[in-house]
Amino acid sequence: MEEKELNTPENAEMDINADADIPGNTHLSNPEVEENTVQQLQTALEEQKDKYLRLFAEFDNFRRRNAKERLDLLQTAGKEVIVSLLDVMDDCDRAEKQLQGTGDIESVKEGISLVFSKLRSTLQAKGLKAMESINTDFDVEKHEAITEIPAPAEDKKGKVLDEVIKGYYLNDKIIRFAKVVVGN
Repeated sequence: MEEKELNTPENAEMDINADADIPGNTHLSNPEVEENTVQQLQTALEEQKDKYLRLFAEFDNFRRRNAKERLDLLQTAGKEVIVSLLDVMDDCDRAEKQLQGTGDIESVKEGISLVFSKLRSTLQAKGLKAMESINTDFDVEKHEAITEIPAPAEDKKGKVLDEVIKGYYLNDKIIRFAKVVVGN
């Protein structure tokens, strides 16, 4: 039988040195190869730094632009609603003039009623909807109880008897809770 060579530290050294003698083999001890490799690594590092700086600058610009757009949006968010209410404001001014110059109470009432109607329809067109609370079950998700009073009838217990301040939805989301009186 043949004896196999054992992998000893001396044999490993011989293998490394043997590899160095192979033509075309790049060994790290060669100064030209080391310098070339270092140069390539420095070039790659510089490219990566440049990419990183450009990406960071691009993100910073995005962040600033996004913050500016958000600020602009917040400053002009109510513009559409305000512009639509200007007609109602004009009607209020005309009604105020009529109040000062006329003694006919019925025409003044009718004029004010028309202004209120126009205000309600304008707000409804923008998604505002009044919450119906009276004679409904008290719901902590929609109502804020101001006080409790004895219920006039047994079926009125736990129900909203009076509405002190009306609640509102804006596009089916509660924007103000109704302040109510609940039967006990």
